[in-house]
Amino acid sequence: MTPSVGGALLEGPNGSVSAGPASPEGRRPRRARRSTPRNTLTRGAGLGLGIAMLWFSLLVLIPLAAVVAAAAEGGWGRYLSVLGNSQTWAAVTLTVTQSLLVTLVNIVMGTIIAWVLVRDSFPGKSVLNVIIDVPFALPTIVAGLVLLSLYGPNSPMGLHWAFTEKSVFLALAFVTLPFIVRTVQPVLEELEADVEEAAASLGATRFTVLRRIILPSLAPAIAAGAALSFARAISEYGSLVLLSGNRPYSTEVVSVRVLTFIENGNTASAAALASVMLFVALVVIVALDIVQRRVSRRG
Repeated sequence: MTPSVGGALLEGPNGSVSAGPASPEGRRPRRARRSTPRNTLTRGAGLGLGIAMLWFSLLVLIPLAAVVAAAAEGGWGRYLSVLGNSQTWAAVTLTVTQSLLVTLVNIVMGTIIAWVLVRDSFPGKSVLNVIIDVPFALPTIVAGLVLLSLYGPNSPMGLHWAFTEKSVFLALAFVTLPFIVRTVQPVLEELEADVEEAAASLGATRFTVLRRIILPSLAPAIAAGAALSFARAISEYGSLVLLSGNRPYSTEVVSVRVLTFIENGNTASAAALASVMLFVALVVIVALDIVQRRVSRRG
């Protein structure tokens, strides 16, 4: 036996055991921390990342920087003058409120549709699965024409909602519906039902299974779809041209207001309004990310 008092036993390469240095007050020596490599990118991965960032910069970062720079030339006074205009502020208020409302409705309805498509079997399921993508493939101006024929003055359903605030909601809901469905559906397909059955066998109610198992698993996908839905809604233009009528203080949205600025040669005000909406979109996206993280942690 190798004596050791308050020390750690160390084994040599030939199998011999020796006493290591004693730790203070007989405590065990601390384990050495594993050093994780700071950079795990290979040359090929680094090259691919560089090409991707270059392409992303050319398409997104540089144009956005140009818009922000054009808006910043007039200083804060430019923003105050644009947002201080009553017609512009009415367009911003209408666009943001309707986009938020449509996003909330899509979170509920899109999740329900995705659940039905994944968990249930019924006649016409494959047809419905294809129809969900129609707003993606249909040109937005055609979507506006379709909605106008259904909800316009000659509506076969008797719903004369064209040129009203309801028309803005209808158009935004039509073009943003697939985002939630297509982000939640793949996650539901990978979510195994064994966990839900095990929780139910242990006495968990359906509401508990939904709150503690299903929703935390779906929260990242729902948040991603909601962010895409909101971003698309605040920037929509084509489907609103025919259906809403673009009436100032009533149905005029931000995209139409920006186009009006550009047609009048006021590109600085158009850039300022565009940068404001960009800021609004970023705030909503960050808020959705925070909410989905908290829901996932509670689950």
